[in-house]
Amino acid sequence: MSIRVLVADDQGIVRAGFVAVIDAEEDMTVVGQAADGVTAVQLDEELEPDVVVMDVRMPELDGIAATRIITGRRHAPRVLVLTTFDLDAYVFDALRSGASGFLLKDAHAAELLQGIRVVAAGESVLSPSATRRLIGHYASAAFTGAESGVRELDSLTGRERDVLALVASGLTNAEIAEQLGITVGTVKSHVNALLRKLGLRDRVQATILAYDLGLAHPNPPGTHL
Repeated sequence: MSIRVLVADDQGIVRAGFVAVIDAEEDMTVVGQAADGVTAVQLDEELEPDVVVMDVRMPELDGIAATRIITGRRHAPRVLVLTTFDLDAYVFDALRSGASGFLLKDAHAAELLQGIRVVAAGESVLSPSATRRLIGHYASAAFTGAESGVRELDSLTGRERDVLALVASGLTNAEIAEQLGITVGTVKSHVNALLRKLGLRDRVQATILAYDLGLAHPNPPGTHL
């Protein structure tokens, strides 16, 4: 089945470029386009896409607010947020609003297409080193004074806590397996178990919770991953 995609970006040329790239794929179909957040919210309800490719800064209603509304619906699509370096202060807010991940707007077409496929499959896009640096940098501001102990971690095993911290650092399952000396299948089992125990939807929410509870720490400015 084809992945139904809604593209929301206020720049017509940029939006047309995304549409052309996505529609050229056999397993994807662009079902709608929006030039502002209000239209994106309306079209999401009307068209029921699988994935919304969402720009951060748009008129009428910004991408973060639109994401919050869309992901709050009963049958919510996955939202892939696009940002540029000069807009990266908004990234963590977008993730906290329910986005399944984000990519930089200058990402290669192949990265965008893979990102859409990944979030459509229920996973999250957090792995590029540039995005990990942004998460680390802005988490320091986003979580200053954040409440600790929002959710109890007593139900997690020691290994599950280790995996949670590594997930928050942006490592893939393969990288976590190598670091802990276990199989990828075992890592997947730990991830699924900790998500279930904590009532989390995906790795994005796990990352945010890890920062909230102090299991992961922001990278100091200038740190390179």
